[in-house]
Amino acid sequence: MVFRRVVSSNLFSRESGRRRLFFVYLLTFLGVLIAFTVTYNTGMRVLENDPQPISDSLVVVVETFTTTGYGEDAPWQTLPMKALVVFMQFTGIFFVFLALPLFVVPWIETRLSMRAPNSVEELADHVIICGYTPRGETLIAELKHRDIPSVVIAANREEANVLYENGVPVIYGDPETNETLKAANIAKARAVVADEDDETNASIALTAKDVCDTRVITFVETHDAARYHRYAGADFVFSPRRLVGESLANKVTTTLSTELRDTVEIADDFEIVEFSVQEDSPLDGVSIRQSQIAEKTGANIIGAWLSGEFVSPPPPETVIDEHTMLLVAGHQDQLEQVKGLTLSETRQHRRGAVVIIGYGEVGTEVARALDAAGHPHTVVDIVEKDGVDIVGDATDEETLQRANIGEASAVILALPDDTVSVFCLLILREHFPDIEILARAEETDSVRKMYRAGADYVLGLATVSGRMLASTILEEEVMTFDKQIEIVRMSAQNLAGQTIAEADIRQRTGCTIIAVERNGSVLTEIGPSFVIQRDDELIVTGLDEDINQFSALAG
Repeated sequence: MVFRRVVSSNLFSRESGRRRLFFVYLLTFLGVLIAFTVTYNTGMRVLENDPQPISDSLVVVVETFTTTGYGEDAPWQTLPMKALVVFMQFTGIFFVFLALPLFVVPWIETRLSMRAPNSVEELADHVIICGYTPRGETLIAELKHRDIPSVVIAANREEANVLYENGVPVIYGDPETNETLKAANIAKARAVVADEDDETNASIALTAKDVCDTRVITFVETHDAARYHRYAGADFVFSPRRLVGESLANKVTTTLSTELRDTVEIADDFEIVEFSVQEDSPLDGVSIRQSQIAEKTGANIIGAWLSGEFVSPPPPETVIDEHTMLLVAGHQDQLEQVKGLTLSETRQHRRGAVVIIGYGEVGTEVARALDAAGHPHTVVDIVEKDGVDIVGDATDEETLQRANIGEASAVILALPDDTVSVFCLLILREHFPDIEILARAEETDSVRKMYRAGADYVLGLATVSGRMLASTILEEEVMTFDKQIEIVRMSAQNLAGQTIAEADIRQRTGCTIIAVERNGSVLTEIGPSFVIQRDDELIVTGLDEDINQFSALAG
């Protein structure tokens, strides 16, 4: 669920509700005004024996409602007329006090509240972000950590004000116009990120290139739209949903195979792999010390995901279970031995189809990748369309039974709603405890929830998108986008002359130095006494926020 769309939807609903309330109030007020005018006119003619034009009666009713006086008609002689006037007075007060909280107070608060500006002061080497989504929020945090300024362009006034009040650098304006991009000082910007829908992003790219030659980065929801963005002048077009779909498919084919796949090559015959530990595997239920992975295989555990929390390095007493994912570095033969220790005989006997739940952009890419790999699959979606085999609600047990999940080799959750995905995970894990479940998460905060709900592997869309942006804008060499952790290659001039122990990288940033490239050679034997030189390229792994801290430390 994209933050910007949720905010915009809520704002639209709020505005529509106020508009309806205003019209109801206005119609009611006019109806009461007319009724009192007719009643008063009749009372003056029948009870007071003082007939008058209807317009005079309307004046008296308005004077009464507004408490400005009653003119020449007062005093009245009959009790019913006096009661009518008293009733009119109370009715007028009621409408006045009703209007205050409904219309007057909100109007005053709006005028007094903080309003987002329409332009920025002199700003240079900054990043302009058109639209506000979780990946944009992540990018802003990364840029702030690197002391790189940024500004968001919000096309909705109230959304812009909310962001401004929350401390987000934002201006109000239409990012599809030259004036707004110039107000964001696009000529001096480092890059423009278009993070709206496919059509709007193409329009933003056209406008940006019409103003100046600043780099433009766009996102596409559907891969087919990528070429139109390039036609519009986008320098980089990212399709994170496609990458997430392909990655989930690769991960499930890797899990089903005893061969070593989906590795990150650091140097010749030296790689990093994420291993999901399966239930009833030789590693399930033993501590890292008891597993003796290093002694048995020669590979090194450099990190572990423990129920959604990354620890690097994991303490020796850490118990490995089916919710653990190990990050291991080593040579290919060593890693193959580790893979054998993570596999379960129970799951390896499953040879049914892979069940894909959700057939949007991610689900479509998963199916395409599985087809290319020759793996049969069954697609479940709530909407009937081409490519869908089972139509039904994935949170309904009957739908899951029709998909024959009991015989499936794995399940891939490709639903666009994280809340539904978590609920579906709970149902799947309750009824099919042995099944391998891989999931996509729309937002980073949902990753841990999904692990706790029973997922074996979760890949966050916002994480993948953020790494793509950071790699392009910050010109860092990110070695892989579609992993639970980030692996980058960067220089560390601030650490030159220090040993690994003196730099204390792991304690200060949470990152782990895997290898060092020096004079064209990759050194993998990195001990505490290893001295970092000025021209070294360090290959570092860690969470995204840890990499940000390391980048700031390394300079």
